[in-house]
Amino acid sequence: QLQLVESGGGLVQPGGSLRLSCAASGFTLDYYAIGWFRQAPGKEREGVSCISSSDGTTYYADSVKGRFTISRDNAKNTVYLQMNSLKPEDTAVYYCAADSVRAMCVMTPDEYDYWGQGTQVTVSS
Repeated sequence: QLQLVESGGGLVQPGGSLRLSCAASGFTLDYYAIGWFRQAPGKEREGVSCISSSDGTTYYADSVKGRFTISRDNAKNTVYLQMNSLKPEDTAVYYCAADSVRAMCVMTPDEYDYWGQGTQVTVSS
């Protein structure tokens, strides 16, 4: 059974950091493009970052560029999202997802096949 499990969310003050993890079971993550998405209350799910399976190319939403970094550890079958300089507007449920079709990642949620259950990130003083 293919499964993604996110962890690492929590409550952090503005300016703080968190590292989210997306661990896969039942399949090998490095064969898939992986995306991180977030959804705040009352808002649509939006792409945050993604990493391609073909060459590791990464993409970031403009709102997180320079603050977030996506990476993968193939030995641990895990993808990470390092989030620095967090802002209150980063508060959301964060999801990772895997795309079994495309080698180059995209930031469109509808293109992803497998989703984790999400982890809450709250940025507040």
